[in-house]
Amino acid sequence: MSEPEGRGAAWTEERSDEGRRPLKAPRRRAGNTVMSDRLRPFLRWETGLAVLVVIIGIVGASVSSQFLTSNNIFNVGLSNGEIAIMTLPMTLIIISGEIDLSVASILGLCSALLGVLWEKHWPMIGIFALVAVVGLAAGAVNGLLVTRLGLPSLAVTIGTLALYRGIATILLGPTTVANFPTTYTNLGVNAVPFTGNAITYSAALFIVLAVVFGVVLHATPFGRSVFAMGASAEAARFAGVRVKRAKTILFMVSGLVCALAGVLWTFRLDTAVQNNGLGLELDVIAIVLLAGVSIFGGKGSIIGVVLAVLVFAGLQNALLLTNFNQEAAGIVTGALLLLSVFARNTPALLSRLRQWIPARRHPVADAAQLPPTASTPP
Repeated sequence: MSEPEGRGAAWTEERSDEGRRPLKAPRRRAGNTVMSDRLRPFLRWETGLAVLVVIIGIVGASVSSQFLTSNNIFNVGLSNGEIAIMTLPMTLIIISGEIDLSVASILGLCSALLGVLWEKHWPMIGIFALVAVVGLAAGAVNGLLVTRLGLPSLAVTIGTLALYRGIATILLGPTTVANFPTTYTNLGVNAVPFTGNAITYSAALFIVLAVVFGVVLHATPFGRSVFAMGASAEAARFAGVRVKRAKTILFMVSGLVCALAGVLWTFRLDTAVQNNGLGLELDVIAIVLLAGVSIFGGKGSIIGVVLAVLVFAGLQNALLLTNFNQEAAGIVTGALLLLSVFARNTPALLSRLRQWIPARRHPVADAAQLPPTASTPP
């Protein structure tokens, strides 16, 4: 049957007792579609984070005149640089559908190793090389246990969290090493030249690494494979992605970056102790989830992580300037974790609520629609 003239693809056919008759398909609302396309950039998660950064800046400046000074910006970068650096590999790992809870323990292990080797009068270049190897090895252990043995990354990294922290305790025990060369310790507490005494070396390193990780994740085939693994590891495997190798590489990169963070942490404090970085894994995960990275994998962006770092660091610093009880600073981490989880799942929760309310209001009508059973005559 030919289509009526002028109708084109907007007509379909339906079989009935009287033959076939053309039915007009519902027209799309072009105006609503255009409006939705225009609003889409403003509804992105990163846009909300950018607005939140501006709000924190305005509120912080109104609370304290020191908030936006170069000296305070330097202190923010100084106290959050290592945490920010560790969020980058964690982002890729979570997007791939895994998680690494051992990041802070690898930092502590490498810090302890740095102190032990320096106390034994090793040359600093040799220490750096061995610390990097240990970081890679620690990440490789996580990756191989997850990919080759098929163990869940949550359980594996909880175990290695305790394992690596225990090794750090064995290496140093109650000993504290604090006689590092000023050439290196100055890198932890001095500003990068020509930055107006506002940017620390750890913050500058985070900016460089953020660009590198952003290019890898969003502009390379490896980055596309990371998203594919997070969406469906089985589908990615059928598409030709070497899932096991890729995930092992991600864990090894995480170990290497955490080793670097351990070196920076040690030089900043000029102290190597076995509990360096204790508990930082929660801050790292809170920032990554606040950035809009899905805990189930497959979604996320580096620009979101950068904005989330600014939100996290700015909020904590604003509370510090208002004499907030620092022993209760964990409230910030917990609140950001809950906010990120609830906000990302709000549409799904509202949808379930809409389905649940009518069912509660009309239980009889719902029961009447059920098919008759053997015990109930039709």
